[in-house]
Amino acid sequence: MVKVTSSALFSRGAPPGLKEEQGFDGRVILYPSNRNLRDYLSWRQVDCHINNLYNTAFWTLVQKGGLTTIQAEDRLKGTLASDKNEILFSEFDINYNTEAAVYKKGTTLIWEKRDETVAKRKKLPNEEQTEVPVTRSRRRVEAYHCDLIGDQFWDEHPDILEDDNC
Repeated sequence: MVKVTSSALFSRGAPPGLKEEQGFDGRVILYPSNRNLRDYLSWRQVDCHINNLYNTAFWTLVQKGGLTTIQAEDRLKGTLASDKNEILFSEFDINYNTEAAVYKKGTTLIWEKRDETVAKRKKLPNEEQTEVPVTRSRRRVEAYHCDLIGDQFWDEHPDILEDDNC
């Protein structure tokens, strides 16, 4: 596969006591087919969602619930996503479904082609100068916080995948 896609899945703000700058988990991987790439990115997005739900519940229990980190960890041991959602909603009035997509979906960075028009000065034969619009195609990295599991993202960005009948 010639095209390379990278995903960067960020965690939410710095927890109390963090002694280092935050980083992100970013990977660049070549996969043999579009289906393999989509499956991998879907798995990474689900993993981001699972981790964020846990971290949201954990740090809410610590920061708003007054638990120690050990108590919060013990409270969440063995819980399912529905249990964490219930803790957040019933104890802290937080509806996890309304959290921003960047936290639940992560951040996907892709190169996108954009046309850019600039004014260029041109010297005329009579020594006068004029400005002429010049349009160039530029590639820029764009960040998306959207669902990669369904077809909508891929339908809107068909140039990401090669034509291999995915």
